[in-house]
Amino acid sequence: MTDVLGNITAAARALGDESVPSDQLGRLTDRSAAALRDTGVIRMYQPREYGGYEAHPVEFMEAAMAVAAASPSAGWVTGVVGVHPWEIAMMDPRLQEEIWGVDPDTWTASPYAPFGRAKPVDGGFLFTGQWPYSTGTDHSDWVILGGMVAGEDGQPVMPPDIRHFVIPRKDYEIVDGSWNTLGLKGTGSKDVRMQDVFVPDYRVVEALRMHEGDFEDRQPGKALYRLKFPVVFSAAINSGTIGIAQGALDVYREYMLNRVSADGRVAKADPIQLAVYAETAADVAASRSHLLNDMRELYEYVDKGGEVTWSQRLTARRNGVRAVRRAVDAVDRLYKLSGAQAIHERLPNERYWRDLQSGLSHICNVAETIYVAWANDDFGAERPVPPPFA
Repeated sequence: MTDVLGNITAAARALGDESVPSDQLGRLTDRSAAALRDTGVIRMYQPREYGGYEAHPVEFMEAAMAVAAASPSAGWVTGVVGVHPWEIAMMDPRLQEEIWGVDPDTWTASPYAPFGRAKPVDGGFLFTGQWPYSTGTDHSDWVILGGMVAGEDGQPVMPPDIRHFVIPRKDYEIVDGSWNTLGLKGTGSKDVRMQDVFVPDYRVVEALRMHEGDFEDRQPGKALYRLKFPVVFSAAINSGTIGIAQGALDVYREYMLNRVSADGRVAKADPIQLAVYAETAADVAASRSHLLNDMRELYEYVDKGGEVTWSQRLTARRNGVRAVRRAVDAVDRLYKLSGAQAIHERLPNERYWRDLQSGLSHICNVAETIYVAWANDDFGAERPVPPPFA
């Protein structure tokens, strides 16, 4: 396999240089997107028959962390856009050919929130809606969107029938000016919308069946595609967030090298600064190890023929959100000691902090819902309907 992590190391300076221009543009610059494509990171979960690497998930997660440390927005795009080939690999082969048959470097955006309404028609659906948070959408030629099947009255049928709909760029509109946020500005996570677009059946999958692994037989004998969609997707988001935390720690270390406070204390010789810095470094490292080791163990279990249980899924999600919270809380403690200089935009400190807070808001990083679900399962409660994203 191509040395993706080595390629990212070589591209790190270019990605970092494009961070501020990407923020100002409200999406990744063309140079930044091209650098990501050249690393091969977006093809790590892609099937080999379409130019992908079918990489070990830990390798993809390490790659996403490395990109995010160099450029938070590019790292976020890596996690989101880079995980989509995992799902597409288990969709209809006709769709795979449409997306990757000509260009294996074709990107697909999302989001999955079921804001769309799909009216059944002969051969497919007429699909309508508007969705926020389509990360990396300006550089993508396809999008995966969540929606509910609707009845004749236009209202969702009950119980809800949630599906993922895959749409080519010609059939939807990107809403410019819809991405104005505290952080992660360079992700370009704009709204997309459409009205009565025909989506053929083969470009649609049932969300719950995808979550449960019902399409794994389309990639037989491959452990990578048996890890369950919510676990793989959440791990990608968790990885991007922890990568930003590592980047925040890195730029803070550079800041400490030259900082002298108003009362004359040298930061790199100040016991308080040093103690909190060391504690933060340990917590970020622990979060990284927690996340990667969990995935390594889960992959080994599946590779030996195991079937991922609901309890294992909840445990992976519990540990993932806890790892993120640990890393973010650690960085927050350190940044409270930053002093007045660190709030200036001329330094990267404030940008990493803002990007980290913004990343924390993603549903895959929201801890309490997962904590409660795991605890209920631990005490023998029935699996809830609908289940949490796990």
